[in-house]
Order: sequence, then C-alpha cells, then structure tokens
Amino acid sequence: MPFKMFDRSQMSLKPLSERVHDVDGEKVWISPDAPLDSWSHPALPELAQAVINAKNKNATTLMMYGAHVIRSGCGPIMVQLAENGYITHFATNGAGSIHDFELAMIGHTCESVARYVQEGQFGLWNEVGMMNDIIRDGLRAGLGVGESLGRYIWENNFPYREKSVLANAYRLHIPCTIHIGIGNDILHEQPNCDGAILGEASYRDFLIYTQSITRLENGVFLNFGSAVTGPEVYLKAIAMARNVAHQRGECIRHFTTAVFDMQQLPENDYHTAPPKTDPRYYFRPWKTILARTVADGGRSFYVCGQHNQTVPHLAHLIKEKAQN
Repeated sequence: MPFKMFDRSQMSLKPLSERVHDVDGEKVWISPDAPLDSWSHPALPELAQAVINAKNKNATTLMMYGAHVIRSGCGPIMVQLAENGYITHFATNGAGSIHDFELAMIGHTCESVARYVQEGQFGLWNEVGMMNDIIRDGLRAGLGVGESLGRYIWENNFPYREKSVLANAYRLHIPCTIHIGIGNDILHEQPNCDGAILGEASYRDFLIYTQSITRLENGVFLNFGSAVTGPEVYLKAIAMARNVAHQRGECIRHFTTAVFDMQQLPENDYHTAPPKTDPRYYFRPWKTILARTVADGGRSFYVCGQHNQTVPHLAHLIKEKAQN
C-alpha cells in the first residue's frame, strides 16, 4: 500500500505584500560604475586575464553562483559581464532563481526563517506559486527552468527586469540554468507544485549546462558561494563531456577554475585534496573544483571574500585589462 501523503490543500497562503522582507534591492544592488573599496586579492588579475583569453578563444566561461550572490546585489554587474561577452553561461540553484525572480518583480526578497517558520508561514506566499506555473508553461514550449523564468520576467516587463540575471540571460540568448533539488525550495511547498515538471525542466537545464562544459577547453569555470550544488553538478557534467571528448580523441584539460567563498583554506596549498581525516575534505569545492578536475593540465584559484567585493573587483579587472 502507498504511504499517506501530506494534503497541501489544507495550507493557508498569504500575499507577498504581508511579508517582511530582509533584502531591499535598491539598497543592495551594486552599480557597475560604483567606486571600488580597497579590498584586493592576488589571484584576481590572473583570473581576469583567463576570462579575457576564454572569450578570445570562443571557449565557455561559466559562472555558477549560490543565492547569496543575488541577495548581495551583484546582479547588475553579472548582467554587464554577460553583455560584454565575458560570461557565456550562468548557473544557480533553486534559491538563486527565487531571489532573482522576487527582486525583479517587487524589488525585495528574503524572509526571516526564524520568524516565519515558527508561524508555519515560511515560503507560503501566493506569488511564489507563479513560478511553478511559469516553469510548466515554459516546459511545454521546450524550455528549461532558467529560460522559462527569464522569458517571463523580460516579456512581462517586470519593474526591475534590468537587474535580473535570469531576464537578461534570456535577452542576450545565453543560458542561465537552474539546478533544483526536490524539497529544497519554497516553490515545492506550493499546492500547485508538480515534481515531474520540475524534474524534467531542471534536467533539461542540466543537459544545457553539460553542453556548455563540452566547450570548457581553454575556458573558465567560476564558482561563487555554491558549496554543494555547484561542485556536484559540475563534476557530473565534466565527466559526461570528457567521456564524449575522449571517444573523439579530444581533451578537456586546459582550463581555469576558481572558487570564491568564505572558508579559510591554506594559501597556495589547495591544489591537492585534503585527506579524509581533515574535516575540510567534505568542503566539496576544494576537492572537486580546485584539485581533482584540474589535476591533469588545468589551473585553479581560491579567493576568500564577500561576494559584494569579489564580483565587482573581478569585473573591474576584466574591464581594465580588456581596454589595455
């Protein structure tokens, strides 16, 4: 006999207008023209040059990011990088797409988990369910999650669409893929959520992502603050891409990776994975992105810093070097 399932029709949803928002886009969005602070990192000039070289060689530069990158206001800078051809593919988890969508729609995002989980209201807002309907309609048109949401934001002229990575990826005809873990996101609480649709649409995005990885030779893979989804999706995709390349007598070995996070790793001693006895072995970006996948010809860099510093400073150096 099947196990009893939770009846979602019993839940009470409220409008977003009743939610207290923790993030105000107008206060956090970073203008590409804003002056930089004094923060710096020695790896950034080499990374900036690697991105420029990748563009010149028509190779992939893929930027994977966690939700906090969007919440930190980096969207406008990411959009400009894509407009100038320096990012050819964006990728994020479900939360990254939700913050982007909410900011584009109402200019605010992020709720207090501590407050709303006690009330049983966390994530249960009417407008959030729109995303499930948009993904369903996009899938019917042959689109993945990212393009479905980006198309809707752009074509429905959301008030803050110019700041949206999803919308501008759609406008620029580059992928912004969404890599969903079922049960991870507030979309999955909604009564209209269809797991089969989410699965098919996100898997479509995964195959689009893997196709971009087939062009990673001479390219760049950047991982900003995605400690689990980023390295795990990348690992499977590069295995698939290398499998096909190997059969053709080709290789995907000569590329650059970088991890941007807040973990303290040993300086210049992260090119081999730590032993299993070290708790940092389970920090996936280290062993997967910085060590194992570049062990046969690639380069890797680790940059410790806040996203609202690392993204603007890297973008500035790319622009500066490209003009010289």
